[in-house]
Amino acid sequence: MARVDFDIATKRRTQYETFEVATITPHLGAEITGLDLCNLTGAQLADIKTAWADWSVLVFRDQHLDRAAHKAFSQNFGELHIHPMNYSRDTDPEVLTVKTTPSSPYTAGEGWHTDVTCDAHPPIASLLYITETPESGGGNTLYADMCMAYDMLSPPMQEFLAGLTAVHDGAIPYIGNYKSTPPEGGYPRNTHPVIAVHPETGRKILYINSGFTSHIVGLSRWESRALLTALFDLIASTPKLHAAVQWKPNTLTMWDNRCTQHHSVWDYYPESRYGERVSVIADRPVGAPMGVTELKTPT
Repeated sequence: MARVDFDIATKRRTQYETFEVATITPHLGAEITGLDLCNLTGAQLADIKTAWADWSVLVFRDQHLDRAAHKAFSQNFGELHIHPMNYSRDTDPEVLTVKTTPSSPYTAGEGWHTDVTCDAHPPIASLLYITETPESGGGNTLYADMCMAYDMLSPPMQEFLAGLTAVHDGAIPYIGNYKSTPPEGGYPRNTHPVIAVHPETGRKILYINSGFTSHIVGLSRWESRALLTALFDLIASTPKLHAAVQWKPNTLTMWDNRCTQHHSVWDYYPESRYGERVSVIADRPVGAPMGVTELKTPT
């Protein structure tokens, strides 16, 4: 049985039987050393899953993965997700290219968001493998702890948000920001609870994001906008929620898409960054009990 040592303040493990970790912050993120993701034992994989539940963001350095190996490791966590924007691309639909060059009109993921929450079953995990980083530095990804964000809300605000739902609309980033042509029928648009519960840790999560959330159902337009703006500002302007991952070539970072947000920092123009992302789809809607597979129609 794996040795379990807990940090007294956070109750998260800091030691595992099959690898070493260096924590990024006391509450979010850990770098794992001593593993080859192409050759994992059952015990190592079990420890990775435990560490992922503990730290939500895991960083693996010096990995050498082709697409097949990247996908094979990701499949240990569930069925692979197909990104909505990949419908028109002549590439592997389960791999999202994340490429920024001097001629790019934008960089993917710039601005706080949670991946593809417009889907009925958004990804539970995203695994980004970066092979090219800016020579002069920069290009970090920031992560935010959405369980801590919920804990920071006052009890009256927590009570008010409980039971509310919000619409998450893929047209906001994919058409509004990226200027892409939507598929027939448009990009996905779905409703999720504003406060969700993590199915493994039981912690409550503030589940809205400025990338996809259009409005809170049942509130007037001005009420919804005022409340969402305040919540978005909390996430963006509170450094104690954040952890920063500094990319180096051949680094894979995986994050729990249910309880984190992230923000790709484009501070390296005119240099380039390249990577590929594979995501894992949830087997049920956000916050839904076991066996529930349908969501309410957005309004």
